[in-house]
Amino acid sequence: MKKLNEKIIFPCGISMKNPFMLAPLTNTQSFEDGCLSDDEFNWLVMRSKGDFGMTMSCASHVQEIGKGFPGQLGIFDDVHIEGLKRLTEKIKSHNSLAVAQLHHAGMRSPEDIIGEKPVCPSADDETNSRALSLDEVKKLRDDFISAAVRAKKSGYDGVEIHGAHGYILCQFLSSSINKRDDEYGGSLVNRSRIIFEIINGIRAECGKNFLLGVRLSPERFGMDLEEIKIICEQLINTQKIDFIDMSLWDCFKYPANFRKDDPDLEKIMNPEKDKEKLEKTLLEHFTELDFKDVMLTVAGNIRTGQDVQKVINSGVNFVAIGRAAIVNHDFPKLVINNPEFEPINLPVSKDHLRKEGVSEKFIDYLGFFKGFVKD
Repeated sequence: MKKLNEKIIFPCGISMKNPFMLAPLTNTQSFEDGCLSDDEFNWLVMRSKGDFGMTMSCASHVQEIGKGFPGQLGIFDDVHIEGLKRLTEKIKSHNSLAVAQLHHAGMRSPEDIIGEKPVCPSADDETNSRALSLDEVKKLRDDFISAAVRAKKSGYDGVEIHGAHGYILCQFLSSSINKRDDEYGGSLVNRSRIIFEIINGIRAECGKNFLLGVRLSPERFGMDLEEIKIICEQLINTQKIDFIDMSLWDCFKYPANFRKDDPDLEKIMNPEKDKEKLEKTLLEHFTELDFKDVMLTVAGNIRTGQDVQKVINSGVNFVAIGRAAIVNHDFPKLVINNPEFEPINLPVSKDHLRKEGVSEKFIDYLGFFKGFVKD
């Protein structure tokens, strides 16, 4: 049984006081120009005060055209720095690491929000997206790097590159979305090229003592589990990142929604190809990799003290907490003091959420998730 208040030391030398990270959560609380609002400031600072070892901001877009939702926090312009400095200073005053998640929604940018066609590695009729030119791909790479430099100027301890959930870097990784025939399409080496170029650029510009992580997801949006495992190994071998953040939706599920007890299993799987997948949970597929000095964090259905202990005991270095952090701002403190802690059952009242530092805009957003907020 690993202790839940042990310090984590990253390869870059930065340490984290405990293995609890606030997951980067969409919350729609900031201003439409990407500047920080008091609501978002209060939401994040309250979690750092609640003993999260790392407080990660919501996805922060690196280009104006990469905005993915209303009220998204931005990091694409120097106008954002003043508010972010205020945020990082307060987060760090509670001995929590301040980390920005760098994001671009790509084809998932709503046209009515960005005012033009969204962009994608390749044209996509379903989302009415246009293909990026080669020059635009290189500009996208450079804007991720510039956003990391801006994050450092803003006082962040580090950044996480968002390569998951069908957003633009995930779109590059996807063989079903990325149909390019240049150096950024085709083979896995080419489809992942932009991510490694961003990593190299950030490390060169921000130095060896800047915390650097990558978020990936192994399913949906054309992701292939085996390809993502290969990417993880390559990321580890670069010796340029500090952590990999695997967003699994549910840490305890089996790949591709397969269940060993599914009576229709043989109808939906190739027994020879998928037998090994069925024998291991998604979590096990990644904990079996040799991470060397790189830290592993996972997100997905980690809601109780027992869930935290189970994941940490499996070989994960620290946990990313989302839903449980919304309903309990001090979830780490509660779990450290009581490993059997269980959060309040959903749905929760609006009054409870208000007490937990959730603004009206965030409450309205949570209302889209069935069974989260009481009517």
